Amino acid sequence: MSETEALETHVQELRRGTIVLACLRLLVNPGYGYGLLEELEGRGFGTDANTLYPLLRRLEKQGHLTSEWNTDEARPRKFYRTSAAGSRLAATLTEDFRSIADAIDALPLED
Repeated sequence: MSETEALETHVQELRRGTIVLACLRLLVNPGYGYGLLEELEGRGFGTDANTLYPLLRRLEKQGHLTSEWNTDEARPRKFYRTSAAGSRLAATLTEDFRSIADAIDALPLED
């Protein structure tokens, strides 16, 4: 494995857990899967549909998201929104994320 490939693997592992938090925070405004993929990408949380859609279904099953179908357009779309439980989870995860970032900032970094 090249150094570049190893770096990409580590970055992907680091970001994997942040996708849940990003989805919960972004979906305070209702959104559908493909639009969420684009918004995540635009905000630096690149992921693919094979990761996102199972995540959305899991978060909904856990009660962190709600959903409803919009059939007003030619192709029906399932819109997701962060539930009250999801908002509480997002607040807790955000606090933990900030604590972890502060702890990392306090570690020495070789120049």
